[in-house]
Amino acid sequence: MSDLAQASGSSAPTDLERKNPTAPSPVQPEEIPSVSSDLLPGGFHRYRPNFDTEITTETNLRRPLTDLVITVRVIKSFAFRSMKHLVLQGVDGTVETVGGLKGRCLKDTLKLYTRAHGSKTTNLIINLDHPEWIYDDESKTLAELGIENETELSLFNREDYEHFLTDPQVRWDGDGGSSG
Repeated sequence: MSDLAQASGSSAPTDLERKNPTAPSPVQPEEIPSVSSDLLPGGFHRYRPNFDTEITTETNLRRPLTDLVITVRVIKSFAFRSMKHLVLQGVDGTVETVGGLKGRCLKDTLKLYTRAHGSKTTNLIINLDHPEWIYDDESKTLAELGIENETELSLFNREDYEHFLTDPQVRWDGDGGSSG
């Protein structure tokens, strides 16, 4: 019998109890929780973005450094924004080096694009910010560089990258810009 039925002195089941005998009793007005002070009007939570420098306990830390899944963005052309994703599974970050990762493709420079659950750049091909994210030391392991599970790396030709930085024009034509 519900608390409401007990309070009124009636032993008859309520309509709610007849329809669903296992349903919990109705919430009394004094039991309704107050709205948290964290919430904005309308019950929305404040926007709290995760930055690349924040440590999260999301999927990037659920796999050990000896069994990473890494996405390598093999960039063919910066101007035409053509690339291919190479998903590498079972990478041992404690053993695999920058040089070993570059050896899997015919490109010569490796740069961090984004960490798992981190913010991404507006450029669809490569992160043009943070020149310090270019990994030049081929003897360092991925673990030494802080590469975690679900990290995206860009692999590209350094000479093409430097040229694109001086003139970051995106092209759609195949003949160098002449039209008819």
